[in-house]
Amino acid sequence: MKDRSRLTTEKRNPRSAAIDAMNSLGIVDIIAAEDAVVAPAVARQRRQIAAAVDIVVERLSRGGRLFYVGAGTSGRLGVLDASECPPTYGVPRTLVQGIIAGGRRALVRSVEGAEDDPAAGAAQLDKRRVSAADVVCGIAACGLTPFVRGAVTRARQAGAATLFVTCSPEVRDAIDADVVICPVVGPEVVAGSTRMKAGTATKLALNTLTTATMIRMGKVHGNLMVDLRAANAKLRERSQRILMELTGLARPAARKLLAAAKGQLKPAIVMHARKVGLPAARKLLRAAKDSLRQAAGGEEGLGS
Repeated sequence: MKDRSRLTTEKRNPRSAAIDAMNSLGIVDIIAAEDAVVAPAVARQRRQIAAAVDIVVERLSRGGRLFYVGAGTSGRLGVLDASECPPTYGVPRTLVQGIIAGGRRALVRSVEGAEDDPAAGAAQLDKRRVSAADVVCGIAACGLTPFVRGAVTRARQAGAATLFVTCSPEVRDAIDADVVICPVVGPEVVAGSTRMKAGTATKLALNTLTTATMIRMGKVHGNLMVDLRAANAKLRERSQRILMELTGLARPAARKLLAAAKGQLKPAIVMHARKVGLPAARKLLRAAKDSLRQAAGGEEGLGS
């Protein structure tokens, strides 16, 4: 599409046409009213997001990786979502990776021209040796960003599964990807400022994608993050609380058990449930494909 003015993400919003003449409260009310459309728009993409989850789970379960590729706000959101997976779910940093046009510098400073080079997007995938085992998710509010489209094209050439997140329904059908997630949030309060509604919708979609994936992969028991990486005081205390809840242990005993498990929560739970040491608990988890319910021998000794 050559005429970008036709894109939803570029159109003027009639509801905010006189926003510059409003007082602070009026401006805030307009923005809040517009933001209220975001969650329902993402919810309407539930089937597409679920289909994307199924693809990611299947590829990651057999050794693949998930790559987010974006520019500007879209790129930063991809990097953010990827960076939060290791501490939350205890996965390797390489499992979910974010690629942003312009590299690390673009995370804290605008590098706008970097998004115009499709070959650069493809080169980033070549650098990471993306293959048919992987999943590549392009993120572009407008759906047209050359860096992103170049990366997704290269991913398809490599046989990787492809996803795409955009907020422009005008280009949805022209995007060559296995699943296109397109929450339609309408024109922005400030025309073209896709860091607003489109950015919020993108973050919701990405949060849902990785959270559902990690739940499906056994990284959560009930709604507890039993694979968290306890890298600070807050997370160490959370590990203790989860262990106490699932085992009925008092805090001193929970601390002692976590120390014996070298700070690893899930093995600690299995050690308690099956009355085994750390090596045996790890072996049980491997045999159960990381499922805590199976490794612990069912629901006995575990909370729901």
